[in-house]
Amino acid sequence: MTFTLQDLERLQTKLQSEHLDYNLELVEGRISIMGPSDYISDEIGSRLIIFLGAWVMTHKLGRVTGAAAGFILPNPDADLRAPDVSFVKAEKLKRSQRSFVQLVPDLMVEIKSKTDRIKPIVEKIQAFLELGTEVGILIDPDKETVSIYRLRNEPMVLTSSDTLMIPELFPGWELPISELWPPIFE
Repeated sequence: MTFTLQDLERLQTKLQSEHLDYNLELVEGRISIMGPSDYISDEIGSRLIIFLGAWVMTHKLGRVTGAAAGFILPNPDADLRAPDVSFVKAEKLKRSQRSFVQLVPDLMVEIKSKTDRIKPIVEKIQAFLELGTEVGILIDPDKETVSIYRLRNEPMVLTSSDTLMIPELFPGWELPISELWPPIFE
C-alpha cells in the first residue's frame, strides 16, 4: 500500500489526539514512525542547535531547526523527511511557514541513536545530497565521530580532537567536536 502526505497528516493528527508523540516520515510511499530519541543523541542535537543556531541568528544567515521540522522533498514520491538538525539559507526561506516546507535544507544532520544502524542513516544523507543539500553530517555518539558528507566526495571523519568547520555555509564558524559530547558533572 502506498501512502500520501495527506495520509501521513491524518495519522499524525490521530496520534496526537491520543497523546502519542512520534515523529513521522514519508519515504517512497511508506510511513516510518520514529519514537523518542535516546537522551544522549537528543542532547547532542540540542547542543549543536544551540552552538550553530547562535552563530546563524547573529549573522542572519537563515534558519536552524530540530528533528520535528519536516521537509517535503522534490522527488517523484514527494517524500517528507525530518533530519535531526537542519539549516536553510535565509534567501531560500525568507519567512517561516506553519506547514511542512517544500525545499531541501542546505545542511542536514543525523545523530545515530542507540538502536540505529549506520547504513540507513548514510542512505538518508546521500538522498538529501543528491536532491541538493550542500552538506550532510552523521554524528556517531558511540564512536565519538562526526562524518561530513558532500556530494561526490568521500566523507571526512572528525574525532574529539578536531574542529567542525563548514565554510561554504558558515564562514568563520568553528566548533570543537569535543563540545558536542554531553559534559560529565562530578
